[in-house]
Amino acid sequence: MPMTDRYLSVVARGLHEIEIRRSRFLCALAPAGEEATAREVIAARRRAEPAARHHCHAFVLGPDGRTQRSSDDGEPAGTAGVPMLEVLRRRAVTDTVAVVSRHFGGVLLGAGGLIRAYGQAVSEALDAVGVVEYRRLRLFDIEVDYTRSGRLENDLRASPYALHETRFEAAAHFEVGVPPDEEPRFTAWLADTTGGTAEAVGLGEKWIRGGG
Repeated sequence: MPMTDRYLSVVARGLHEIEIRRSRFLCALAPAGEEATAREVIAARRRAEPAARHHCHAFVLGPDGRTQRSSDDGEPAGTAGVPMLEVLRRRAVTDTVAVVSRHFGGVLLGAGGLIRAYGQAVSEALDAVGVVEYRRLRLFDIEVDYTRSGRLENDLRASPYALHETRFEAAAHFEVGVPPDEEPRFTAWLADTTGGTAEAVGLGEKWIRGGG
């Protein structure tokens, strides 16, 4: 699958509830970077809602979304897990697990009603919890004398580059994220901004949340 430079994931764990014809659908969302983490979230929701009749789930993992799983957990086949997964895919959200716990209200919804309910639960939960963008950036450590550090920090914050971390040791250090294809432009920008007094040491690539 093609390498991606950015992806969306949920901001944090969250819970959102909707009610449809007396059935309660509680959708829990959580970040999950690997399948074991997603399975732990699913198990935790089963423990948290023991009275729920179904704990349907879907998750998408990996920056390219290559791992996708879903379960109807006893609902009619294709009426719960698949529509939940489709919402995550349509919204381009990955490294995310969704678990919908259903408390049956006594009224049968039918296949179409279930598909709409489970999809709606995940969609509304995503809106309520929120998503954040992660970018694949090349990290550089810039070391600069303290006499120049304040000016450089201001310039970095005003630049298109992601100021990821600052450290103040014997000298000031700024960890900066740069899109992989913009390294030559960044090197030239840094030389121009600091009069050639600062050097950037490459630290490799990393996924950086929300621009730094």
